[in-house]
Order: sequence, then C-alpha cells, then structure tokens
Amino acid sequence: AVGAAAMEEPAAHNGSAAGAAPGAGTAARPPATPEGMALAYGSLVLMALLPIFFGALRSVSCAKSKNSSEMPETITSRDAARFPIVASCTLLGLYLFFKIFSQEYINLLLSMYFFVLGILALSHTISPMMNRFFPANFPNKQYQLLFTQGSGESKEEIVNYEFDTKDLVCLALSSVVGVWYLLRKHWIANNLFGLAFSLNGVELLHLNNVSTGCILLGGLFIYDVFWVFGTNVMVTVAKSFEAPIKLVFPQDLLEKGLEADNFAMLGLGDIVIPGIFIALLLRFDISLKKNTHTYFYTSFVAYIFGLGLTIFIMHIFKHAQPALLYLVPACIGFPLLVALAKGEVTEMFSYESSAEILPHTPRLTHFPTVSGSPASLADSMQQKLSCPRRRRQQSPSAM
Repeated sequence: AVGAAAMEEPAAHNGSAAGAAPGAGTAARPPATPEGMALAYGSLVLMALLPIFFGALRSVSCAKSKNSSEMPETITSRDAARFPIVASCTLLGLYLFFKIFSQEYINLLLSMYFFVLGILALSHTISPMMNRFFPANFPNKQYQLLFTQGSGESKEEIVNYEFDTKDLVCLALSSVVGVWYLLRKHWIANNLFGLAFSLNGVELLHLNNVSTGCILLGGLFIYDVFWVFGTNVMVTVAKSFEAPIKLVFPQDLLEKGLEADNFAMLGLGDIVIPGIFIALLLRFDISLKKNTHTYFYTSFVAYIFGLGLTIFIMHIFKHAQPALLYLVPACIGFPLLVALAKGEVTEMFSYESSAEILPHTPRLTHFPTVSGSPASLADSMQQKLSCPRRRRQQSPSAM
C-alpha cells in the first residue's frame, strides 16, 4: 500500500549503513553536488527500468507456460477500483501506528517480515539465471514440504512446496543478502530486495485488459496526489518505514563511498503499477502477431519521460513529488495516441489478456503477498489441477 510512495529529494534513509534515524541530521548535511544528484537520479531511473523491462518479458513467458506453477494473478476491474481504497486505509493505518507506537519495535517486526519475503522473492528472481551456472552433472535432488489441514476425505493442502537442490542454492545465496539487510540495513541490500519485489510484481500481477489498467492507474493517480500533496502521510511513512519498499541511492556516494547516507528514493509502487500496464501492452503487441512491439516500446519510452519529468519538477520545486502524477498520463496517453494514429483503439480495448494467452488464469480475490515457489513445481501443479478439492498454491508476487 505504501508502494506508490513519492520520489523525494534528499531524505534520510533509516536503512543506511550508519543507521541514521529518519530525518536525523538532515539540516546539518551539506547540499548534494550536481554530480552526486545526477548519479543518484540516473541510478534510480536505471534501477526502475530493469524490473519493468525484464519483468514484462518474464510475464509473457509466465503466461504462455501452461505447465508452470508460477501462475500469474489477474487483476479485474473490481480489484482495480478497490485497490486505491484498500491502499489508503493501509497507508493511514501505518501512519497512525508510527505516531502511536514505538517506531523501533514496529520496524523490528517489519524487518523480520520483509526478511523472509525478500529471501523468497530474490530466490525466485535469480533462479532462472542461476540454472545456467550449474553443470549438467550437478546432483539435483527433489524435496517436498507439505502442510495439510484436516484428515481423511476432508484433508486439504495448505502448502505443497516442492523444490530441488538448485533451489536450495538460490535460497542460500538470497539468505546471505537477507542477513546482510537484517543486520546492517545497508542500502545495497535494500535495493536488491526492492528490485526482486518489483520484478516479481511486474511478472506475476497481470491486468486482464486495458480498461482495467486505466482504472487502476487512474485510481492510484488520485491516491498518490492526495497523500503527497494533501497531507504529509505518504512522505512520513516512506521515511519511517524500515523495509525495502523503496529504491534508494546516495547523493553523496562520491564523497562518502558505500557509507553514504544522503538518499534520493523512489517507491516500488511507482515501478510496479506502471510496469504491469507496460507488461500488458507487451502481451497485446504479441497478440497482434505483427512481429512488432510498438506499444511496449512506446509505453517504455513514456515511462522514462514521466520519470524524468518527475525528477525535473522535484529538483525545481525542492519538494517530494508523487511520481504517478506524471507517470500515469504518460504511460496511458502515449500508447493511446499511437493506437489512434494506427486505428487500433478498438483492438486495444477489446484485448483480453487472460482469455487469449492463459485461459485459466486465476482471478485475484485478495491483494497478494510475496511468497516463494520455485519453477520445479510443475508436476505438483498438474496434480492439483486434476483434483478440485485441493487448493492451488498461491503464486508469488510483489507488493
């Protein structure tokens, strides 16, 4: 719910190696140099583009792979309309929690929670890449973690987690990053988890059509503008929330190196929300069967333009900006203009992602949490699909 956090210029990040408290010492800090700001904002833009680009590509593979256990979750128009309301309630609840209770204990619980989710998300992200490094004769054993409820005829699977030795290696590597983040709250570890959450979100959260995407982006456009410009809730929570829900990059890296602590930041929602819309347009491009990715590249360039405009406005007015204020019109408007020029508006709005590429994509009936599920669950998935009494395992996602 805090994913659409504003992009902010210089904000103290409580996940720095120095362990600075939110906002502590901000007034005493020297202003960031032009070189430092350019490096920080350029790095944030690059880090935002990577999960969108690769997440969109993986969303196509995920949708086309009928035997994959990594089944995407489809967001319908009802889910899209409800999401800003749920997000607002959650954001306000977090704000009140930070005002009433000790921030130290809240962030301790959040750190443990995101420690587990981050390991699973990062493991799922690096698994396809790591498989290329294993030799052909690698001893790959299969394992299963089964948790059921009830007995006899009423027995129901709650968790059926199958994995192999390669998955354990990925989990072990991800755990190293997790321990590093838990102990030091270093900004690099934070970003590794943030990138993993973003890529998982773009890959596994699918909009069913363009109309739903417009509803979701339009609702979160209002949500982001209100909570950033109308109140101090968004910025306060973003500064106080000690969890990898934002990407950060130090503006004083050139002066202090890896121990830098004067951060610019970008909320993960400003990556995932436009990212799932861009991924939808990539799947629409493929459905046209013209061997072109016109709408994907148009929306991708539109995202770069919108994010660049966010940084420019923020730099001019020296105030935190709701990035979706600029990203939503760009990501919707640019592809729509291209569709008008090509006479494909009807095709764009009649395209159904779940019906064309993945007929049995499950409907999103709740807002997902990140969980782990390696690609080796294909056989288990087939068994569960053939048994209507058993509950299918929840897909991993981000946000």
